[in-house]
Amino acid sequence: MRWFRDRADPRRQLAGRPAHLPGAHPVVVGLPRGGVPVAAEVAAALGAPLDVVVVRKLGVPARPEVAMGAVGEGGVLVADDEVRALAGVGAAEFADVAQRERRELERRASLLRRARPRVPLPGRTALVVDDGIATGATARAACQVVRAQGAARVVLAVPVCAPRAAGRLRAEVDELVVVATPGDFSAVGRAYVDFAPVTEQQVVDLLARGPA
Repeated sequence: MRWFRDRADPRRQLAGRPAHLPGAHPVVVGLPRGGVPVAAEVAAALGAPLDVVVVRKLGVPARPEVAMGAVGEGGVLVADDEVRALAGVGAAEFADVAQRERRELERRASLLRRARPRVPLPGRTALVVDDGIATGATARAACQVVRAQGAARVVLAVPVCAPRAAGRLRAEVDELVVVATPGDFSAVGRAYVDFAPVTEQQVVDLLARGPA
């Protein structure tokens, strides 16, 4: 499963698919870190402002790559009770992970907001972009954040998404745009030939020079 060369590859597919964007004055909002390079490409293709929404995955302590929830700016908290139960994570342990990730979120938000002050969302369409979705926890948190910031319409756009997560997310947003939902999905990185890690400095640089 290799659908895209790199994070710049799906820009045309993601920029061209959402409905009702003309006249909606969309703001393209990327999830750091990997979603920001994709969002920057989509924003450039649309001639739309680029922004960022800071969220943090809450990983299962024994398997940090597995999301049992997420936290987002503005106090947003998303919990995946099914994953928590399967992993045997109690309320106190979940709260400890959330508190730790909230501290990291605040640090990262402070850094990124120096590169890109928040673009006002009231009355506008927020086009939330990530490089892919496995469980959907961080995407749900991001969409809740932009909704709380006043977005009139929330569109979630990603190159690749696990089929189960796509089913859940359709009920959370006004429109879901996904290029690929492979039945054999196992990891976001498998959809890319080049899935090199994105550094914090790369995100800062993209936000600093992105469309305003």
